[in-house]
Amino acid sequence: MNTATKLSGFALGLAAVFGAAYGAGQLTDPVAPAADTRHEGSADHGGDDHAGQQEAGHLPGGLLVSDRGYTLTPAAAPAGEFAFRITGPDGRAVTAFDVAHDKRMHLIVARRDLSGFRHVHPQMSPDGTWRVASPLGEAGSWRAFADFTPTGGESLTLGVDVAVPGPFTPRPLPSPAASSTVDGYTVTVDGNLQPGRTAELTLTVSRDGVPVTDLEPYLGAYGHLVALRQGDLAYLHVHPDGEPGDGRTKPGPGVTFFAEVPSAGTYRLFLDFQHGGTVRTAEFALVAGDGGTGPVPAGDAASPAAPTSPSRPTPAPSGGHGEPGHDHN
Repeated sequence: MNTATKLSGFALGLAAVFGAAYGAGQLTDPVAPAADTRHEGSADHGGDDHAGQQEAGHLPGGLLVSDRGYTLTPAAAPAGEFAFRITGPDGRAVTAFDVAHDKRMHLIVARRDLSGFRHVHPQMSPDGTWRVASPLGEAGSWRAFADFTPTGGESLTLGVDVAVPGPFTPRPLPSPAASSTVDGYTVTVDGNLQPGRTAELTLTVSRDGVPVTDLEPYLGAYGHLVALRQGDLAYLHVHPDGEPGDGRTKPGPGVTFFAEVPSAGTYRLFLDFQHGGTVRTAEFALVAGDGGTGPVPAGDAASPAAPTSPSRPTPAPSGGHGEPGHDHN
């Protein structure tokens, strides 16, 4: 019996996707007391860094299913739908959330090997249940991140694992590149990730070789960037320097971000940008460590990769991982 068949049999034996997700979250995701797991926001660069500048003992976002009294709890849902609740310190479903980046809830899902990514915006029922057409793609283990700000509280990113039944073979990350091509657009990144330090990254958008100077606002900005650390999928969520209408921020071709990654290692970056009324996603694999960005070592994408030399990658299309293919509601 081959590995894919064994995995398929195991996945199909799960009672339900959401039941499996909750069980996986309870077993693999730490539920930490508030005093031991708080993380701080980024320096004021006009952006929003949810992983943030960390003090000793503080974890990046997305590694916990429960933090500061708030818990991400998957809920039963009909086929084709994804549902969850955020429960508060009193154990009840939270129904009051602040608007952040034009939405009260951002749901990001990524397959564990980082070969799939979706960013959607669920709608909340009066009982505090968030529902959305399932953003999960092909079979495998996915990580779901709820990014939100409870009214009167601090911004949080909670994460839980979700299983999609079926044969699953992990894919390695594509080779790192300074450019990514998606739907006829080329996005080039300039800058190096610096572990534990704020780094400036400028992502430049062009189409058919012509710089795009009329990017459209999306979620209150000209770009939306998520970075996930290979292996544990530690979550970093940043927004660009400046915002539309502030009198100084241009609508392209360059969008500048200030980001701080928590450690050396390989990161997968996902840039959402809107042009012509359509949101597209450009994807990059970058390595932080030894003062620069270098190639991703060969090996299983599900395992953390050791930093390599700080040489800059040669610009090239990323291939395969740059499909738009995700919803933005």
